[in-house]
Amino acid sequence: MKKKWVVWGITAALMLPACAEMPQSNTGKGALYGTAGGAAAGALAGQLIGHDTKSTLLGAAIGAAVGGLTGAGVGHMMDKQQAAFQQELANSRAVSVSREPDVTAPPSGSGQQQAPPQIIALTLKGDVFFDTNSAVVKPGTYSEFDRIAQVMVQYPQTQITIEGHTDSRGSADLNQRLSEQRAEAVKSQLVERGVASSRIETVGYGKTRPIATNQTEAGRQLNRRVEIKIKPVANS
Repeated sequence: MKKKWVVWGITAALMLPACAEMPQSNTGKGALYGTAGGAAAGALAGQLIGHDTKSTLLGAAIGAAVGGLTGAGVGHMMDKQQAAFQQELANSRAVSVSREPDVTAPPSGSGQQQAPPQIIALTLKGDVFFDTNSAVVKPGTYSEFDRIAQVMVQYPQTQITIEGHTDSRGSADLNQRLSEQRAEAVKSQLVERGVASSRIETVGYGKTRPIATNQTEAGRQLNRRVEIKIKPVANS
C-alpha cells in the first residue's frame, strides 16, 4: 500500500507544472492526459523493477515523456482532421462539423477524474440527403460525400461510427428500420469513395435520441439526421 502511494505521489508531482496552465487545444489536452497515463505506468514499472524511489522517479519521467508525445500526436492529428473537414465543408448547408466528448470511452482505472477524449462529429441533415421515408441518397448530395471521404482517406488512423436518427412520427419499428437503412446508405457512399469498410460501423437509433422537440416541424427537421462520429483507433 505504501508503494502505491509513493507511485501516485510522484505522478502528481510530475503533473503539477502541466496542470498549472491547462491547455485548451486538443493537442495540448492529449499531451496532458498522455503524460498523466505515461507517468503513472512508468512510475509503477520503475517501482516493480527497481524497488526503490530512484527507479520509480526514472520510470515516471520516461513514462511521462513517452505518454505526452503520444497524446500530443493523437490530439494534433485530430485537430488537423477537424480543420480539413471545416475547410472542405465550409460552404456546405447540408453538413456541420463539431467536437464532442466520447461517451463510449471507458473510465480511468486510477480513480481520478479524467476528461474524455474528444471526437469529431459530422451531422448530415436528413431532409437534404433523403426523401421522406426513403433511405436512398439523393444524387445531388454526392459532392458532399466526395469531400467527406477525401478527408477520411487522408486520416486512416481513425474509426468511424455512422448513426441514423429520425423524428417521432410513425411507428417505432418503421423509424428504427429507416434509421438503420440510412446509416448503411451513408456508409456505402463513403466506401464507394475509398474509405475502408473495416473502419466503419453503423447503428440506427430510430426516434430514441432527439436533439430538439418533436412538437414542431423545425424540431422534427433537426431530429431527422445522420451523425458520423470519428475518433482515433485504440492503438494510434
